[in-house]
Amino acid sequence: MTETEIKDARAAFAFLLSEMGFGGDFNISPIAGSGSDRCYFRIVVEGRTFIGTFVPDAVEGKCFVKMARDLKSAAASVPEVFAVSADYHYYIQEDLGTISLFSVLSSPERDELVRETMRRLVQMQKIPMDIWHDDCVSKDFGRRQVMWDLNYFKYEFLKIRNVIFDEDLLENDFVRLADRIMEIPSYFNGFMMRDCQSRNVMITDDGPVFIDFQGGRLGPVLYDAVSFLWQARAGFSDSFRMEMLGYYCDAFCNGESVKTQEMLTYLDDMVLFRTIQVLGAYGYRGLVQRKAHFLLSIPSALANLKGLLEKGVLNRYQELENACKKIVDDSSGDFYITSGRLRVDVFSFSYKVGYPDDLSGNGGGFMFDCRAMHNPGRYAAYRNLTGRDKEVAEFLETRGEVKAFLNNVQSLTDPAIERYLSRGFSHLQIGFGCTGGQHRSVYCAEKTADHIRKTFPEVDLHLTHVQHPIKS
Repeated sequence: MTETEIKDARAAFAFLLSEMGFGGDFNISPIAGSGSDRCYFRIVVEGRTFIGTFVPDAVEGKCFVKMARDLKSAAASVPEVFAVSADYHYYIQEDLGTISLFSVLSSPERDELVRETMRRLVQMQKIPMDIWHDDCVSKDFGRRQVMWDLNYFKYEFLKIRNVIFDEDLLENDFVRLADRIMEIPSYFNGFMMRDCQSRNVMITDDGPVFIDFQGGRLGPVLYDAVSFLWQARAGFSDSFRMEMLGYYCDAFCNGESVKTQEMLTYLDDMVLFRTIQVLGAYGYRGLVQRKAHFLLSIPSALANLKGLLEKGVLNRYQELENACKKIVDDSSGDFYITSGRLRVDVFSFSYKVGYPDDLSGNGGGFMFDCRAMHNPGRYAAYRNLTGRDKEVAEFLETRGEVKAFLNNVQSLTDPAIERYLSRGFSHLQIGFGCTGGQHRSVYCAEKTADHIRKTFPEVDLHLTHVQHPIKS
């Protein structure tokens, strides 16, 4: 948000707090968001904390507020909304803390928390439709929505990855898969959260609470259970998935074993559909918009897809199967994948273009400005060369500036790498910027990468020149 937008948000929250009975000073601090355009703030006033939200789309804001209030009235595990602006762009809700279910999936409490999340999901899904249906902005989940999601995958993942396929045959497979999803009986329908994943479940003293359900609608509830248990980066084993899914289906079907078995007959196709749907989303948010969280999720989603291929789930969808095999086998993807070792990304860039994206999702590291050094690019003899060329290296080294600069860089980065290795951290980035991202920054990135390779051979080093794309 700009300073003006933050000022406007503060004024809006001040008015809403006064409606809640607070009249004194308050503090607001931004909270990092994820994939949406919503902006979040933690508000501290008179010893209490709340979450303030700015929503650019007023329709989305109205939907969330109405749905939250109606679901809450039916005892669903959702946050309480205390105040909302007349235009629905701003609202203040309950502060659920900072612990998401995703952040504790490696803890000893995981199994219990997941089981309780499944129980509360069923409880929310079975709330009578007349309580929440009028709140929904989205249409009931049907064939059109299925086809939209399947084509999202085609255009935002397959075509972006330059996968070759027969368009007509693929569309035929999409129709067959849509037919299968539409076969799910209406008695397996209910409140479909649509984005049910562990990142959208907050862990509070009172147990799991669902957030980000403004896309909710009437639809097959199995979709939510699959979305949660097959979430790309949750890392659940197949045996754990099936154990929790069995608990979920049994709870939704009130212990009727025949109904539970019937629901499970749609499992494979629903997992396939959801996997394809999220790859479409990851393609757009990650490969197109270059958002780190989504790039990091692509390898795990492809691993899910590989499992479905090996299981034979795609045998009935031959062209879709052929296309999926190509993306699973493709090793040239430029999305971010870690090796399990400390990964150090060293890169050069141009300040004219702007800082490159942080593909690790960590948001940390070093950024060094090389523009104080004399610029070889000002001279015709060097304009078509880069910092990888001998002539440019000699120009920079002869003047003596670059040696002292890099000595100072190493005095900062070497201790950081040592500490990251000792503490088991996964990623560090080191960037060098200059005016054009061609001479000084490229030279410094090359020398730093060479130094790290020699000094820390256990590091997984990646060197990238953003403006002059040579990767190593």
